[in-house]
Amino acid sequence: MSVETVDVVVVGTGFGGAIPAYNLAAGGASVVMLERGPEMATEDFAHDLQVGTYTRYVDLINGDGVQVVAGNCVGGSSVVYFAASLRAPSFVFDRTGSTGRRRLWPAALTRAELDPWYDRVEETLPVAQQTWDDVPYAGGVWAAACRNAGHTCNPVPLAVDLPRCTNCNWMLSGCRFDAKRSMLLNYLPAARAHGAQVRPLHEVQLVGPATTPGYRYRVDYTVVDPSDYRLVQGAGSIEAKIVIMAAGAMGTPVILQRSAAALGGVPSAVGRYFSPNGDRVSMAVLDEEKLGSVLGLEREPGVAYEAFHIGKPIGSMSYDFLDGRLPEFERFGLQQIYFPSITNVLPEDGTGAEPQWFGVDKKTLSARWRSWLTVLALTEDDNEGVFGPPPPTGNFVRAAPTASVTTLSYRPNAATLRGWERSDAEIRAIIEKDGLGRHLSWVGGQPSLSAHPLSSCRIGDDPATSALTSDHELRGSPGLFVTDGSAVPTSLTVNPSLTIAALAERASVAIARCAAEAGIAVTAGVPAPGSA
Repeated sequence: MSVETVDVVVVGTGFGGAIPAYNLAAGGASVVMLERGPEMATEDFAHDLQVGTYTRYVDLINGDGVQVVAGNCVGGSSVVYFAASLRAPSFVFDRTGSTGRRRLWPAALTRAELDPWYDRVEETLPVAQQTWDDVPYAGGVWAAACRNAGHTCNPVPLAVDLPRCTNCNWMLSGCRFDAKRSMLLNYLPAARAHGAQVRPLHEVQLVGPATTPGYRYRVDYTVVDPSDYRLVQGAGSIEAKIVIMAAGAMGTPVILQRSAAALGGVPSAVGRYFSPNGDRVSMAVLDEEKLGSVLGLEREPGVAYEAFHIGKPIGSMSYDFLDGRLPEFERFGLQQIYFPSITNVLPEDGTGAEPQWFGVDKKTLSARWRSWLTVLALTEDDNEGVFGPPPPTGNFVRAAPTASVTTLSYRPNAATLRGWERSDAEIRAIIEKDGLGRHLSWVGGQPSLSAHPLSSCRIGDDPATSALTSDHELRGSPGLFVTDGSAVPTSLTVNPSLTIAALAERASVAIARCAAEAGIAVTAGVPAPGSA
């Protein structure tokens, strides 16, 4: 029986998959991309969070001590991200973690070395710098609160076509107006234009040795039912000279763990050192009258803070605590962020007693959701997450269409907790100064809630603590690369999408060189998508 063969298989279609797929296809390689989620048309992105719509292309993944939200569709998490596009501060690349000994990032990687790749991504998406006229009302309130407390605050750069944006504030459900620059609008169509194939609803199960002479790896997959991803409609295999894993920080380590026996072993760092990017969400309930009397914000008499739900999910950010002179774990960014009112079960009830997640006090708090201000602290965590043995199939167990269970466990240590405590204290000081509002924790029964999973197969120089070389190649498996968020060594103190993309651009050059050595007629260093 004949076996399907191709130069390159890319597992995943988000930032980490679409970017090398374009670079290799444009360089002349034959490329097949396997995506476990569906392919969505613009009109399929609904402005609701109903079961059966939102959960078609978003995974809500529950672990032991952590809950993660990740994209599950062609375009990956780029479809549901909030488009904040920031470069990581220089000090991030020198992080050593709580050991305080060895640099966790490869010596070859610094902010200056990554800057040209940041440039390339920013021009391709492209990234736009918001003015204050672009910033939504909630972002302006946060900026005014920071100013009142003696801190600076700036508009956040976004991968958004600002004139096209309708300010619907539904980015988390995908953009119905093609204003958000997801992979659907740049790298993926460019890759397809150069012959790359995208195969939705193909869930990769295993990577093993190829049987066809001249090919290195066999990728086994199942085809899932479009209406219920727990059902399998078919299965198959494809063999390639190069395999690029980009199934995300929640998927890539699980596939590699399951493939360990077939590959003759994988590094011990696979599935270890997971980071939720230090995400720490909290909330304020604002005193409407103080918006005018304290912050000096003009508004009509009796008109409340009801513009909260209008605009873009991220508007402004304080960089005052991103100071490289501070000790590690005491540096963080504070960002205004928006979540719809359906998440109202998550904040504490605002009473002095033990937190209650239901009841009269909680209902009273929920009724004031238009007066909420949500703030995301992006802190330095210590990479404490560990994946247990993988499930027999899939990246996790789909317990129901709306919920999945992962083997990941996350127990924040003293260093991570110190970073959370410092960021909480600063947010509280800003919000509660002059009685502007009341700061509430947002824990929802989980110590960690993350939309930015990272580091579960990280690059590095030390084989004991990193699964990948500085070129993103899996140690001991030539021609097998990882280019998604799992390769990022540490939390970043900013949203990670731009760094994941820049690293994928940088890795594409090394992958092209490896592909050429494997007999693929491919050119490295192709023009960026859309360039002349």
